[in-house]
Amino acid sequence: MLLLIKYTLLYATVLMLVALGGMFSERSGIINIALEGIMVIGGLIGVMMINIMPDGASGFALITASVLGAAAAGALYSSLLAFASVNLKADQTIGGTALNLLATAVAMVIVKRFNGNQSSKVAFDNTAYIFNIGKLSVNVFLFIGLFVLAVSAVVLYKTRFGLRLRSCGEHPQAADSVGINVYKMRWAGVVISGALGGLGGFAYIVPSVQSWNFEVGVAGMGFLALAVMIFGQWKPGRIFLAALFFALFKTLANIADSIDFLAVLNWPKEIYNMMPFVASMIILAFTSKKSRAPKAEGIPYDKGGR
Repeated sequence: MLLLIKYTLLYATVLMLVALGGMFSERSGIINIALEGIMVIGGLIGVMMINIMPDGASGFALITASVLGAAAAGALYSSLLAFASVNLKADQTIGGTALNLLATAVAMVIVKRFNGNQSSKVAFDNTAYIFNIGKLSVNVFLFIGLFVLAVSAVVLYKTRFGLRLRSCGEHPQAADSVGINVYKMRWAGVVISGALGGLGGFAYIVPSVQSWNFEVGVAGMGFLALAVMIFGQWKPGRIFLAALFFALFKTLANIADSIDFLAVLNWPKEIYNMMPFVASMIILAFTSKKSRAPKAEGIPYDKGGR
């Protein structure tokens, strides 16, 4: 049971962070399909930061440097999507897909260069990120995630910035008519999305293992986070609950052999690996009609087109 709780909290934190990132982008009017690629880049830079930190660095310094590095890398990479979508008015879905494909290739090149051979695997020490609460093992990203959740809810609904961001995703022409710079707000939404996506990628890779093969990217977690965001109706509280739900299925895929009543079924591991994605398709099929996405998402804004 403790193993189930441990991995459910781990995956829920990752899905929540990335889905919150997607929420900020789509609330501003930009569809961020590139979350998968952003997670890869954020996870890569975070892991690199662990390896290049000097020996003897304190756990606090290690965590701070790697977390900020992952978030900054995700924000920087997402700026490519922002430039293409906001400034060039390119198709947002195609741009995001291209960035997903590019991210894994870039990660593999960097890792092979770092290793000095053809291996795409990087080893790292994750002990600073993990600690125990009684018999339960948790990681530092759980508390970072809860903090980000609270801040996201406040920023989105209780601040002027959040109101402006939401207005740009609902009716950018009206927002522009009252002096809001739609381009800047959409840039802000995408960059925040990138920072949270990069952090989510780092949170996915580091706590559970001590080496990662970047040839597999982040194994579809970015796309699963998109499903969490949609199921959560682009609202922080609902995204948190949706993340817990999807995380449970993801956990079963990893620890089914350790759960007695599932082990006796003797199902192939591939069935459990499919469960999170099958669940997402079924749930979205039944809830898509009731989903209310921001009205202007995916539509490039042209100031001179009013």
